[in-house]
Amino acid sequence: MWSAIALAFGLAMDATAVSAARGLAGRRPRELVILPALFGGFQSGMSALGWLAGRWAGPYIERWEHWVAFGLLVAIGGKMLVDAWRAGRPADGEPRAPAPATLALYLGLALATSIDAAAAGLTLPLVPVAPWVALTLIGLVTAACSATGYLAGRLVGERLGPRLAAIGGLVLIGIGVDLLVQGLTR
Repeated sequence: MWSAIALAFGLAMDATAVSAARGLAGRRPRELVILPALFGGFQSGMSALGWLAGRWAGPYIERWEHWVAFGLLVAIGGKMLVDAWRAGRPADGEPRAPAPATLALYLGLALATSIDAAAAGLTLPLVPVAPWVALTLIGLVTAACSATGYLAGRLVGERLGPRLAAIGGLVLIGIGVDLLVQGLTR
């Protein structure tokens, strides 16, 4: 059971960091529900796909997962940087409300943070619990960590200002670069 819990927490860390970055950006409160639900669902679903695909998809997933995650995270992080750079105060001095996020953005983030879960799903037969237990743990732990990360990001973002969206964008780009480097050096 402990190995399933450790696997779940390991897989949840990317989603937690991305949730914290979104919280830093001071986005809409609905993201506290949307991000954990999507991240938990995608982590669990991609793990299930990896488990079901078995050996056939394993080499393909491992070959390309770091490139796909890198591309998605750099694109989304870059957009956050551009949005932060463009953000400013209108003549009346009131800060601009953040632009609403799109479903495509949420799905892109969920996919980018869960691609490694497909590769990890290949190891589920080695975990000494039923696969459905491991998949449930992966989803629940990811959702809980994502919510916690988002709340922590919001707290820091509210205290330090809306320009922290740039830091959130840099965090996403950094995660993407780290995933690419890890994938290339395996």
